[in-house]
Amino acid sequence: MAEIKLAAETRTEFGKGAARRLRREAKVPAVVYGHGEDVLHVAINAHDTMLALRASNALFSLEIDGKPQLAVAKDVQRDPVRQIIEHVDFLAVKKGEKITVDVPVVVVGESYSGTIHVLEHPQLSVEAEATHLPQSVEVNIDGLEAGTVVTAADVKLPKGATLATDADVTIVLITEPKGETEATTDDDSDAAAEEAPAAE
Repeated sequence: MAEIKLAAETRTEFGKGAARRLRREAKVPAVVYGHGEDVLHVAINAHDTMLALRASNALFSLEIDGKPQLAVAKDVQRDPVRQIIEHVDFLAVKKGEKITVDVPVVVVGESYSGTIHVLEHPQLSVEAEATHLPQSVEVNIDGLEAGTVVTAADVKLPKGATLATDADVTIVLITEPKGETEATTDDDSDAAAEEAPAAE
């Protein structure tokens, strides 16, 4: 995907008080690290960052005091109630280098009639070029019967990506819904109890 440009400015004040002041200015504190360089502390626009992070594994071109730096977001801290972004950790990358990222799993298709699917692992770790990171991987469950297990090794990866998750990890499980069967059994038991004559 195309690089997302995001303006950033270096910051010299740290701590909770400095972070609160930044947020009042509609900015988010962030750090950029990688390649053995010193951690760089920056501030980025809160609204622009929120929009940019809607895309999974987006590639950023951070304009840090006018100098471009390619990076990907490795950790995003959000307020648990308001869901506003409180802090971002960026990993500096270079064209051609490979990194490991977590990619969302998207289930497509419908399993065999009367079955349901359980997404055991909603993400898959893959290694890919930093400038060509997949945004998601698809698992097609069309027609799969109860008892079918889709492992990480079964997932078709985008070109250039290799599996970093254990190949035997269960990603999707096809099973039969148990709720209706249990409810029917309970109803039958209740009906039998009502029909049984009371002991004299």
